[in-house]
Amino acid sequence: MPARDTPKLHPITAPQLKTLNELALAEAQCTRCSLYKFATQVVPRLRLMLVGEQPGDKEDLAGEPFVGPAGRILDAALQAAGIPRSGVFITNAVKHFKHEMRGKRRLHKRPNAYEIDRCTWWLDSERAIVKPAAIVALGATAGRSVFGRVVTITRMRGQAHQLADGTAAFLTIHPSWLLRIEEEADKQKEHRKFVADLRQAAKLLADQAA
Repeated sequence: MPARDTPKLHPITAPQLKTLNELALAEAQCTRCSLYKFATQVVPRLRLMLVGEQPGDKEDLAGEPFVGPAGRILDAALQAAGIPRSGVFITNAVKHFKHEMRGKRRLHKRPNAYEIDRCTWWLDSERAIVKPAAIVALGATAGRSVFGRVVTITRMRGQAHQLADGTAAFLTIHPSWLLRIEEEADKQKEHRKFVADLRQAAKLLADQAA
């Protein structure tokens, strides 16, 4: 597998944060960028780690990742791929919900490069604690965080990559993209491709365990 660069784990995190509970408490107090001022709470989340973009409105209110419409698509895809959600560590590249108000509605806004890079510190901390054998980046924002650079899904999809610390990494679409496909036949086709991407990661883990 070709080597891929990724940000180095920050040495300060390991001795200070040793459990997921400690990490969740520290994330809840984060002020490393300005998004904390407007979000309700952080939304974090085992050998397989899935990294999404950021919490949505429902995730921000619930304090759990992928509980909205995209979460239902992810649940169905994980089930189809034979992966129990309870055995997967699910998190986001950006921990706070970035949005703009439209009347009383909070509309999603894509995190910028600064926000992604500032929040990579937390993803590194999660990786140091969870020690996943494989990571699946869901979408380009997650891909930038995981691989440490701008990524192109069409070029990297369907391949197992290796991060600097030896962790296997995959890049696929974010499940919310399927919500924007209008033609049902096209949606089903892309859903099958998404399931195949998840199965590829699961197979790698199964092969490692064999």
